[in-house]
Amino acid sequence: MKENTSDSVNKVQNLIEWAESVAGAVAVIVLLFVFVVQPANVSGISMEPTLQNGDKILVRSALYQPSYGDIVVIDSYNNYQETLVKRVIGMEGDTIDIDFEQGIVYRNGKALDEPYTSALTTATGDMHFPLVVPQDAVFVMGDNRPYSKDGRYQEIGFVDQRDIMGKAFFRMMPFGNFGGIS
Repeated sequence: MKENTSDSVNKVQNLIEWAESVAGAVAVIVLLFVFVVQPANVSGISMEPTLQNGDKILVRSALYQPSYGDIVVIDSYNNYQETLVKRVIGMEGDTIDIDFEQGIVYRNGKALDEPYTSALTTATGDMHFPLVVPQDAVFVMGDNRPYSKDGRYQEIGFVDQRDIMGKAFFRMMPFGNFGGIS
């Protein structure tokens, strides 16, 4: 009988250890998704062809600092009042100019190589170029330039870096396009 009791105790101990392991794993996953990686949805066509309306993406948020060319998710506290997904074109102190006749974007006097865009940048907004990106801000644009509401429009304008949730780095859905984002 003593063996049965010790077997029962071992089973209970194993069950407790298993439950502790599961609880620890759940806690790590929750912390990861709260502080390091966040899910987001792409809404609209402004990032085509890179991202499509309805794409489900992951955003790296912990200690993120914007870099040129990054696709960022901007929280809804912006002037536009919606979560935005855009590409970083200019950062603090940069001079951004756009030749709308030729469709070329310039940063600090150099034409940008933008193979990710769907078309040349010929659609104007209500911002006046050239402009200088203020301190602690970025200038963003969508990849689908004819149909993107972005930094060319005053209602979006410059984005405060504190409003950037993070960098989009992975597409989860649709499964046919599962993988990294560049």
